[in-house]
Amino acid sequence: MEGGDFMEQFKISLKAARVNANMKQSEVAEKLNKTAATIAAWENGDVNIKAVDLDNLCNLYNVPKDYIFLG
Repeated sequence: MEGGDFMEQFKISLKAARVNANMKQSEVAEKLNKTAATIAAWENGDVNIKAVDLDNLCNLYNVPKDYIFLG
């Protein structure tokens, strides 16, 4: 399997992306003008995330949106 193929199949959760970015839920919430409870709900799959919010998270975490799976 080529490196690109592997990366296309590799997906991480929103929580893993945040942890890899070395950020706390409260930091993400502050930067996106959301509550920490909202960030937690997105990470737990309790609330559907809007496309614009997913884009903002991916930009903040420096992760392509194609590498994120939603729980």
